[in-house]
Amino acid sequence: MKRLLAALFAGLACIASGAQETRRPPNVILVMSDDQGYGELSCHGNPILKTPHLDALHEESVRLTDFHVDPTCSPTRSALLTGRYSIRTGVWHTIMGRSILRRDETTMAQVFQANGYRTGMWGKWHLGDNYPYRPQDRGFEETLIHGGGGVGQAPDFWGNDYAGDTYMHNGAPEAHTGYCTDVWFDAALRFIEKNADRPFFAYLPTNAPHAPYIVPEQYAAPYRQDGVVQPEFYGMIANFDENMGKLLQRIDELGLRENTIVIYMTDNGSAAGANVDKDGFVRAGYNAGMRGKKGMPYEGGHRVPFFIRWPGGGLEGGRDIDRLTAHIDLLPTLIELCGLKLDETPGFDGRSMRGLLTGTDTAWPERTLCNDQQRIEHPEKGRNGVAMTQQWRLVNGKQLFDVESDPGQQHDVSGEHPDVVARLQSDFDQWWDSVSQRFGEYNPITIGGPENPTRLGSMYIHGDPIWDQDQVLAGRPANGFWAIDVARPGTYRFALRRWPAESGGTLQGAVPGGKAIPFTTAKIRVGETEQTIAITPDNTAVLLELPLEPGETRLQTWLETQDGQSQSAYYVYAERVGE
Repeated sequence: MKRLLAALFAGLACIASGAQETRRPPNVILVMSDDQGYGELSCHGNPILKTPHLDALHEESVRLTDFHVDPTCSPTRSALLTGRYSIRTGVWHTIMGRSILRRDETTMAQVFQANGYRTGMWGKWHLGDNYPYRPQDRGFEETLIHGGGGVGQAPDFWGNDYAGDTYMHNGAPEAHTGYCTDVWFDAALRFIEKNADRPFFAYLPTNAPHAPYIVPEQYAAPYRQDGVVQPEFYGMIANFDENMGKLLQRIDELGLRENTIVIYMTDNGSAAGANVDKDGFVRAGYNAGMRGKKGMPYEGGHRVPFFIRWPGGGLEGGRDIDRLTAHIDLLPTLIELCGLKLDETPGFDGRSMRGLLTGTDTAWPERTLCNDQQRIEHPEKGRNGVAMTQQWRLVNGKQLFDVESDPGQQHDVSGEHPDVVARLQSDFDQWWDSVSQRFGEYNPITIGGPENPTRLGSMYIHGDPIWDQDQVLAGRPANGFWAIDVARPGTYRFALRRWPAESGGTLQGAVPGGKAIPFTTAKIRVGETEQTIAITPDNTAVLLELPLEPGETRLQTWLETQDGQSQSAYYVYAERVGE
């Protein structure tokens, strides 16, 4: 945290207009489900899915009905936690080293922590698995997370499959029993119970209902019927809803309801609630009348539910607010609602919604919000972008939709309003110029620092990465380099592996369900220094040692066979072992 450090203020009072002053700042619980769209709630008109506990929260909350995020996972998380556009923070993809949040960004957790709050998170982080990018490096004091962007992805503990898994608890692997969503909520409840007598910030971003679609059959069974695209997807939401009910009930039992801000939202549009064609039109399932889904620039890709309840602050009663708002607005809002202090302003792209939420300031200024979904190594302007105002959506610089009269984005009216197209394109161009200043930078993973050894996973390769354990099992080639930062001079030992250490697999052999590859030679290059070593049949890893000087550089590896096949090691363990 380079740009912002706040002093601790133990006796802060949080005052919302029209609300009584409380004895202490409000607690904040931010719950976010993964890949659940606006239409995956019965209170939003879904004719099949039942979400009674989220519906109850909906009835008690202030609801933002035109609230937007990025169309995919990591970008939304980076913007939500910093109040700044994702692409500005260095996050524009979910893999390839482009899901890592820059180390000079300040997170919501750091702001709360600096103001005397206890902070914790459980579930999906997806902003970097190594120092200095882990949640415990970014302001969270209590953490329980899976690796990568989903349970069972390549950075995750080997063999995790949603139940009875091993997750990282405060940086160390820890075995758990039970279904993943239950594990996250149970751990969050323990944290809340432990800190009920002091201000806390609890961040609960679950991996559900993200693929793979795995859930106990009791939850999926009711949805094995016509009209349901993916029963397990709905079942995962039903389980999430059940856990949400337990959380809300326990808050009441602990006497925390009045002075706790509860927020529910999702990270992008639906992944499996509807089938859409290449143009985003729904062909099966339910999508709340919206066009598009996860990853698309239409409303169904980035308009999501947002409920906020705080009885002690006057945020209750089932009110809808239809003004254009976004994830970048949340951190500035919570700073004002909770009376948090900052030493300096971190350059927010969002604005506080306090007046809008409390009803004290209905003059919400007109503005243009932008995003441009990249999902590539190097950003390309306008690749999959949208510029949004209260009335208009300009998609990919070509299609214009009046969402006030055409919320389903059925009719492109760009030919009728060239002046609007020109204005929104100009706004988009200015936005791009602003956010693109640091596109040439990498977010290097530190080796030889507080995390020693460091496990480099193939998901973070710049080039052609491997992001899922199924790809590792199949032996799909990975090629490219890791951006690293050597923390201290010294001798570094590198263990090159086909399988992660906990799997027990050998370089030439296969673990259950996997493909054997007869690698015979391993090579590593760090900067300009190279070393090669032969692989023997019993090697679980090959060890190579290199003297390194401090600084940022690139690390690349090769595993080669006699017939010329060559690819990167999937896992590299880097350890500083001597001066």
